[in-house]
Amino acid sequence: MMRRSPSRTAGRAGLVALALCAVLPGAGPALAQAPEAAQGAATEPNREAASREATWASIRPDLFPGKAIADAGAIVQLDAPGRAEDAALVPITIQLALPAGDPRTLKAVTLVVDENPAPMAGRFTLAEGTRDFSLSLRVRVNSYSFVRAVAETSDGALLMTKAYVKAAGGCSAPATKDTADSIAHVGEMRFRSFAATGRPEAQVQIRHPNFSGLQIDPETRGYTPAWFVREVEVKQGEKLIFAMEGGISISEDPTFRFSYTPSSDQVSVRAEDTEGKVFTRTFPGGGS
Repeated sequence: MMRRSPSRTAGRAGLVALALCAVLPGAGPALAQAPEAAQGAATEPNREAASREATWASIRPDLFPGKAIADAGAIVQLDAPGRAEDAALVPITIQLALPAGDPRTLKAVTLVVDENPAPMAGRFTLAEGTRDFSLSLRVRVNSYSFVRAVAETSDGALLMTKAYVKAAGGCSAPATKDTADSIAHVGEMRFRSFAATGRPEAQVQIRHPNFSGLQIDPETRGYTPAWFVREVEVKQGEKLIFAMEGGISISEDPTFRFSYTPSSDQVSVRAEDTEGKVFTRTFPGGGS
C-alpha cells in the first residue's frame, strides 16, 4: 500500500478548504479557526517538556547553587533505557571524554534522577589528571524522570547531558534478593578486571541491601529504615580511581563498572554505610 507524501496531502487539503470557502456560506470563518486549533495542539509537546523540566528548575539551586551549567555536547555521553525493564535496577552508563587540545581535565561527575525523593544518586570524584572515564551502575527510578549527568572540569565549568527514562516505583520496590541473606553477607566485595577480554575496564560489587527507607517490611507492614552505602573509594595502589558520595537511588548490591588499566598495583576498595559500618578489601591488580 502506497503512502501519500505529507506535502501532497497538505496541498490537497488546502485546495479542498478553498473550494469550500467559495461555495459554502459561513465555511470561511469556521475553517479559518483550523490553524488556531492546530497551533494549540502543537503547543502540547511544549507544555509537556516544560512540565518535565519544572522539577529540575526547583532542585538545581540546591544541587549546584549559583553555578552556570552548559550543554555538554560530546564531552558527556549518557546511556539510559527509554523504558526500564525494572525500575529498581535501571542500567546507566556515563562516558566522559575531553577533545584533543582541550587543556582541562575532569574532576567529577554527578548523577541526578530528577523525580526521585533524593534526586542526587551519586557524586563521583575522579583521579587527578583524568581526561576520559567510563562508569556504569544501576539506579532506582521512582517515576518517569529525566536522568542527568553533570560533569565538572578542572576550571570549575559544569557540563550536562540528560536522558528521559520511563520507570516507576523503583525506590519503594521490594528487594530482589533474600534480605536475611543480604544482611548476613553485608560488606562482602568482588572485583573483576576485563583486561583479558580486551576491554580496559573493571568492576566492583559490594553486597548491601541499600534500603531506601521507602520499602515496606512484609512482616511489620511498616517502612524499612533507610540503610545504604553512602561512600565508596576505589584506589589502584596509592592513586584514586574514583570516589563516590551516594544516596538512596543506588540499587541494592551497588555495582560499578569503570575505566581501568591493570598493573602490578593492588586495587583497594573502601565503603562506608549510613550506620557507620566500614568495609574494606584489597585485590590483586589483575583482578580476582
